[in-house]
Amino acid sequence: MMNDKLVFLGLLYFIQGIPYGLQSSLLPVYLRGAGHSLTRISLTKILYFPWVLKVLWAPLVDRTGTKRCWLVGTVAGLALTCLVSATISPDVQYMGVAGSLLAMNVLASVQDIAVDGAAVRLLRGQGELGLGNTVQVVGYKAGSVFAGGGLLAVIDVAGWGWMFALLACVYGGVALFVWGAPVLDGESARGQGEGRRGSKDVMQPWKVWRKLLSVPGTPWTMFYVLTYKLGEQGAITMFPLFLLDHHMTARELGVWNGVVAMAFSICGSSIGGFLLSQYSVGLLMRRVFMMRTVSMVFQSSLLVVLEPSPLMKGMAVLSLSLQHFIAGLITTLTFTTMMNCTQRAEESIQATHYSFLATLEVLGKLSFSALAGGMVDTVGFPIAFILFLFLTSSSALHVWRATETGVLKEQLKEQPQ
Repeated sequence: MMNDKLVFLGLLYFIQGIPYGLQSSLLPVYLRGAGHSLTRISLTKILYFPWVLKVLWAPLVDRTGTKRCWLVGTVAGLALTCLVSATISPDVQYMGVAGSLLAMNVLASVQDIAVDGAAVRLLRGQGELGLGNTVQVVGYKAGSVFAGGGLLAVIDVAGWGWMFALLACVYGGVALFVWGAPVLDGESARGQGEGRRGSKDVMQPWKVWRKLLSVPGTPWTMFYVLTYKLGEQGAITMFPLFLLDHHMTARELGVWNGVVAMAFSICGSSIGGFLLSQYSVGLLMRRVFMMRTVSMVFQSSLLVVLEPSPLMKGMAVLSLSLQHFIAGLITTLTFTTMMNCTQRAEESIQATHYSFLATLEVLGKLSFSALAGGMVDTVGFPIAFILFLFLTSSSALHVWRATETGVLKEQLKEQPQ
């Protein structure tokens, strides 16, 4: 039964990562090759906006219909969108490409709400939560790499139309799989009952928000997901640019920071799931956050070396690999903590609660990533990395205090099930 859950969740999170890979990696390269301006290409970032707004329609997904219906509907919608996209010529139909990607992001964000709600209900005990969240993180990253790397490698041969026709077949097959998935059997009656009880609350969103904020541990978790990656995101965004200025070519950086670093990130996420089956999430978070602080000290110390050398390049690769490994590990621990918090909520608002926390997590990462470049331009790499180190240390202290006196204290003693 557990394997069925993991396959079900892994497949859905894999296809959920495809739009991100298309938009972040494949589309910029393809559009630039087609002669579009950098301004036009950068404006495609606006199409991520449905992911920020998804918390607004999460109560509707929570309170009406079943998760199976929402999942089949959104995945089938993605298949149809890909079929339409296959008929578009990206060389001349820029707005058509933008409209297709916007539709994919809207559908994928709704799918995310439904699959997160299904995961909260399906996974029980810390062991299952750890494995489930590992599948979530790794599946999403794998889908992103498949779309942004794998399809980019073959698009010149297969062409735009055939690539989207292939994606339509993938989405269509997954829609049929979800329609018959036995792991969702038995939710229909419960979903209909909850839908009748909660239909009034959909029309009264303030009641939903009051319930969300009253869930035990929510205020601490909100602050945590907004801040836990601030320093890390600044370093992950800026350190490769420092290396590009002083030590590596763009091609070398693409290999080490793209392929190798992503492999270490996936490895860290996978090991996080295994560790959660052996140790409490509170204990792991306390130790891993201290490791991240030490890693940041090591990386910051490399900024004083400006002369290129094989030793410096090796130290930089080691720093990048360690940084992404720990980041992947922390991501799995964080999503497990978020799901632990969400499972304290009543079932009728669980998908909304988890989507709310996930939205805050995205906002925290993206907002600081956008500011990091201006910060480095203003004060320079060394001073900026001192701030990144301070934020990383503060996050470690925040987690340590929570394991001593706060919401993670019980989870520090809790044994995996």
